[in-house]
Amino acid sequence: MSATTYPDWEEFMRTSFAAGKDFPMIAPETPSFMCLPHVTTAAELEGCDAVIIGAPYVATTSDQYAGVDKNEWVAGPKRVRQQSARYRSGYIQDFDLDVFEHLKIVDYGDAKFAPELNDDQSPDLILEAQAVVEAMCADAINAGAVPIVIGQNSPLGSYAIAKAVADHTTGAVGCISLDTHWDAAHLDMMTGDPRIAGSGSWKHKMYEFLDNMHPRHLVEIGERGMLERKEIVRRYLNDGARFISSWEVRSGLGIEGIVEALDLAYDGTEGVYVHFDMDVLGGAGAASGDILGELAEPIGLTDYEVIRIAHEIGRRGLSGMSFICIPPGSAVAYRTIVYVIMYLLAGLAMRKTEK
Repeated sequence: MSATTYPDWEEFMRTSFAAGKDFPMIAPETPSFMCLPHVTTAAELEGCDAVIIGAPYVATTSDQYAGVDKNEWVAGPKRVRQQSARYRSGYIQDFDLDVFEHLKIVDYGDAKFAPELNDDQSPDLILEAQAVVEAMCADAINAGAVPIVIGQNSPLGSYAIAKAVADHTTGAVGCISLDTHWDAAHLDMMTGDPRIAGSGSWKHKMYEFLDNMHPRHLVEIGERGMLERKEIVRRYLNDGARFISSWEVRSGLGIEGIVEALDLAYDGTEGVYVHFDMDVLGGAGAASGDILGELAEPIGLTDYEVIRIAHEIGRRGLSGMSFICIPPGSAVAYRTIVYVIMYLLAGLAMRKTEK
């Protein structure tokens, strides 16, 4: 993997559209998402429609994750916020809509967990950190808002959000998941601990541990190729999951077919958890080439397809959302996450105004 070309903070402030702007800072070199108010207490979430939360965690015991420097992964939530600062407002010209005129959104900052976690992958430390993310999501949900977690690895950027949603939903919870990998192994490979919903096992653990979630309400989008064991994929298909491979998308289903299939996650459910593993872009759009290291695969979804899916989910509503594996080191990849969030929020605003 070549050295990153992502600019340092001083260069970013000199050369980007953020130059000369003032914005709330949640940490050194970290502005709030889209210059939104930064809040630090649950009471400040009252009346919000959505809440941005950071979970800068990388699941590795070495200096790399998937062949990429782990510091590049950990920087993801910070860099997404940095790139968001370059935009003028919440006005999306595609829709002639200012999101912030219709929705109240705040940045709740990053989950505060033991700083040694990204070097010491103790199962107990992982569970403690997971609980922090769960609690922040619970604060948002209890306030009537959608938690949107910008993470990097599981369980902090996936299972923790699913658990918070499931714990606060009386009935069944659907799931819409975009990914290159099923992440459905029975055991976390890194820790070997059955309590950990790790990078390769979080989806299995979600259905193992959360009683009101079942694969029959799962819409899984984007996996392709030869990386999965057939018994894993076939088990989900037999349990009723709707699997849309990238091949099916390219072979006739198209984006409109994906949009129609999203409804399956809402049928018979009272909440929907949405998970975007952004290695689904690998090989297409903003994450072309080897930027994702070992996670890159051909026939990835395009940035438009991912952004459009997010928008259509917003139009339907959701209970919580998470991101992991944000392509490291590319400014346009981080901007893609900003678009995904903002176009999803535009869908929520349309949903709200059309009621």
